[in-house]
Amino acid sequence: MAASALPTVVLVHGAFADASGWQAVADGLRQRGYQVLAPANPLRGVAADAGYLRDFVSTLEGDVVLVGHSYGGCVITNASTGAPNVRALVYIAAFAPDEGETLLESIALGGGKTELGERLVRRPYPGAPDGDADGYLDLAYFHELFCADLDADVAAFMGVAQRGFALSCLAAPSGVPGWRAIPSWYLVAADDATIPPEAERAMAKRAGAHTVEVTASHVAMISKPAETIELIVAATGG
Repeated sequence: MAASALPTVVLVHGAFADASGWQAVADGLRQRGYQVLAPANPLRGVAADAGYLRDFVSTLEGDVVLVGHSYGGCVITNASTGAPNVRALVYIAAFAPDEGETLLESIALGGGKTELGERLVRRPYPGAPDGDADGYLDLAYFHELFCADLDADVAAFMGVAQRGFALSCLAAPSGVPGWRAIPSWYLVAADDATIPPEAERAMAKRAGAHTVEVTASHVAMISKPAETIELIVAATGG
């Protein structure tokens, strides 16, 4: 496919992370001729974050492929609905909720388990609705739960640099999912300790996604960038 015909790939990070986690994937895609953008996910609420991404995508010319990691999957699921230039959705160890489903309900799909809810640290943020707070992963468990297959020093810095996300996101019902109308691809991380692999498989199957599975922690785009790139390229039709 000629470079001029390639869709723009938009990489969306999730909670406890930022766009730098996409560096290896972005570099690999750009080497293949793709235009790649990795905007900051506000992490302020499902509807707000999806609205932000939808507006961002509306400024892009030509076809777009949205790629979401973790909570970023929930964001692309909602942002893509009714977005005329979104050609495909790619989920990397990510949430792909159905209409009305919360992230807490998504995590429970398939009967898997995670200690995520037990290892969150609450911190206030300005303007938070009553009862809401930013959630951070306890540093003592960050490596184990989030990125067990990365070097300990890398994991340590990722932990101290993590971005909190509004905990209200966990209980917010998702909207009409874009995957009902848009072809989707899914990378299951078999060793994920944040989103249970059982839940990932269930969400991928429900969405009718073209699915691959790799031996990786939650941050499969960092530990398995080549496999992540190949799945994204497949979604672009390249």
